[in-house]
Amino acid sequence: MKCHYEVLGVKRDASDDDLKKAYRKLALKWHPDKNLDNAEEAAEEFKLIQAAYDVLSDPQERAWYDNHREALLKGGVSGEYQDDSTDLLQFFTVTCYSGYGDDEKGFYTVYRNVFETIVKEEMEHSKDEEEEEDVFPSFGDSQSDYDTVVHLFYGYWQSFCTRKNFAWKEEYDTRQASNRWEKRAMEKENKKTRDKARKEHSELVRQLVAFIRKRDKRVQAHKKLVEEQNAEKAKKVEELRRKQKLHQAKLAEDYKEQSWAAMSELEKELQQMEAQYGQEFGDASESEEDEEEVENGQEKADGAVEMNDYYDDLYCPACDKSFKSDKAMKNHEKSKKHREMVALLRQQLEEEDKSLSHNSEYFQKTLSVNTIPCHSPLPAKTL
Repeated sequence: MKCHYEVLGVKRDASDDDLKKAYRKLALKWHPDKNLDNAEEAAEEFKLIQAAYDVLSDPQERAWYDNHREALLKGGVSGEYQDDSTDLLQFFTVTCYSGYGDDEKGFYTVYRNVFETIVKEEMEHSKDEEEEEDVFPSFGDSQSDYDTVVHLFYGYWQSFCTRKNFAWKEEYDTRQASNRWEKRAMEKENKKTRDKARKEHSELVRQLVAFIRKRDKRVQAHKKLVEEQNAEKAKKVEELRRKQKLHQAKLAEDYKEQSWAAMSELEKELQQMEAQYGQEFGDASESEEDEEEVENGQEKADGAVEMNDYYDDLYCPACDKSFKSDKAMKNHEKSKKHREMVALLRQQLEEEDKSLSHNSEYFQKTLSVNTIPCHSPLPAKTL
């Protein structure tokens, strides 16, 4: 049987106007009355032209023909179809090729020919005849680049879906339906049959791709290269982590040395403060000498006079203020601001006491708020 589209000389996506123009042109050319010298051949050709136009000009007939075109061209339907597609099962064995070269029996030549045949069969069932074959990535050869050839090939064929409609597998001829309900039931069953056949064929091709990929030396070489690169990256990452740990340890050591240096500086400042307070208020030895001297009553009275002269005002160390009377001092002690300053000073002293624990005894004797009465008189020397 000859294809109706080929008889009329139009493409498979031709419009109704294109079909009509082609039919009229061919009908005038092959009409028996116009070919008296070759009447039999003209009559046969005119019959084919008329049959092709009758089918393709009817939308329903054309749709059915499009779905069964391959089956009709290869023997018809209802079991008469002769499927000449490549038997893929014979390529699921290592005995179908010899070696991994590019010779006639080599791995890459054999399977490249297999997929070129599959592509050809798929293109025969494609509705768009102008679609180029390069949409199907090539299998390549033993020297093909992985990124530009091998990777693209397996990326496409591992998810392959056939374009064949397998209409020759249908069990019912919908043209024989007595009514539309029966036709719909036939179409539903036929669709199930076609879908099953398409799924099985697509899965068979994908299984063949997996079989080939497992034995493809190009894939194995690339896998080994990736593993080596990953191992090198892991080695670099580990080295970087080791350097980071060493750097962090060095920073910690430097910080510890800086802390000790800062503590040494604080100790020097404390010693200077002790010396300053010793000069201003006298040290312990001087206090003992004073106690011996005050045993004499006259000297004690004279010392009291000197102390009265020495202090001439009242002073609040927390707020750094001086007062002229006890009443003013007591009013100040009741103020909110004074209580806040006392609490702040106590907190500061506690923090300093924690950081400088080895000098805590000295601070509590000299600077603690609990031992410095708010109404202590201010030394005249500091005013």
